[in-house]
Amino acid sequence: MYMPKQKTKEKKPKRKAAATAEASDKKLKTYALLRGMHDVLPREEKHWKNLYHTAENLAEHFQFSRIETPLLEEANLFIRSIGKGTDVVDKEMYVFEDRDGNKVALRPEATASAVRAYIMHGMWNMSQPIKLWYWGSMFRYDRPQAGRYRQFNQVGYETIGDADPVADAELILVAHNFYKDLGLPVEIHINSIGTPEERQRYKVALVDYYRSKRSYLCDDCKQRLNKNPLRLLDCKQERCQPVKEDAPQIIDWLEEESKNHFMKVLEYLDELAVPYVLKSTLVRGLDYYTRTVFEVYPAVTDAGAPTSVGGQQSALGGGGRYDFLVEEIGGRPAPAARFCLGIERSVSALKQYMDANKIKPPVQKFDAYLAQLGDHARRRALKAINELRSSGLKIDYNFSKNSLKSQLEAANSLQVPYALILGQKEVQDGTIIIRDMESGVQEIVDQKKVENLLKKKLSRFDDDKK
Repeated sequence: MYMPKQKTKEKKPKRKAAATAEASDKKLKTYALLRGMHDVLPREEKHWKNLYHTAENLAEHFQFSRIETPLLEEANLFIRSIGKGTDVVDKEMYVFEDRDGNKVALRPEATASAVRAYIMHGMWNMSQPIKLWYWGSMFRYDRPQAGRYRQFNQVGYETIGDADPVADAELILVAHNFYKDLGLPVEIHINSIGTPEERQRYKVALVDYYRSKRSYLCDDCKQRLNKNPLRLLDCKQERCQPVKEDAPQIIDWLEEESKNHFMKVLEYLDELAVPYVLKSTLVRGLDYYTRTVFEVYPAVTDAGAPTSVGGQQSALGGGGRYDFLVEEIGGRPAPAARFCLGIERSVSALKQYMDANKIKPPVQKFDAYLAQLGDHARRRALKAINELRSSGLKIDYNFSKNSLKSQLEAANSLQVPYALILGQKEVQDGTIIIRDMESGVQEIVDQKKVENLLKKKLSRFDDDKK
């Protein structure tokens, strides 16, 4: 009778232990990012914010209006605009059927969406050109690597309704100024790929040349030879580079009108002192381009500008003219030009350059730091911060810090000119202490007067710095 009881007692703890282990396993379950996706963490925010404000300021100065288009569009919109035979359409688009059986796609780029909106909302009836800009996520099922993700972000600018070379030059200037304002030296690689008729004649010569070199080509280029010959010039495989460098140049197949257009674009860039490199093999990866095409690269400088993003030289972005796309997707004929820049690549290149040159990223500037002591002061402090924010003053604070010393050390590290100190006594008296962080001089003022007094002090502080 004793032994069975003992066995029964031994089994129960084992079942309990197993159940506990199973519960523990469930509790420890974690989730990772999908392959090719990435998080933008708070420590990177200063760079992203800097890029966004730079793009926004340029758009305002050069009169581009913001447009937001959906992440999801009809798949045929991109197939028709980007073109069959391109890597984007054949290999990289996220295409699926929704619950209604519609074939839809996550946008791989935003120009087709912007043109769709231009047609759909009758913008062709407005004064031309229409100048648009956007910032947002794109999706391509690409091979993940440093600086290249399956969900990535772009900023882009579109000019629709202007055939003049000045529109091309203006967009290139905006792209150049984007990096100039950020402090990253870049250069423009530029070419002209002419009209569709000129390209067709050029393709005949290009295919004849590449067929004679077929044994030297990568597998992808052997397929491109029959499907989309211009993509041969877009190949990045090392084994294809010697063949590409000796290929016929499209400039020799351009007629006078296309040559004159290209020369005028270059004359504008010379006048603007925008550095560029003529690149005869530059074609870009999308079918809708005509005439001017360009890409933006980090410049090689003595100061140590980065020459690569993700281990090889990579374009930060690019663009060009697309004079027939509006008509091809159902609109009235309208010449147009555009460019877009990769945000992740731009952040990576900027960080490399800043690290190489020991440049510190911009620090958010605050007008003052509000230090508080005690529960009553903390409640009053939050109200004071909100009131000062409404008047345009930027106040930093940290409610998790309790000691005055630690809060003043934080204020000092932020290099704020003034600290506001609020304790239990100040709450009772309706006062607040303003401390000059440089001299250490303090004065007690009425809480109702702190806004005007702080603004006067900040005004004098700014004048002294000048």
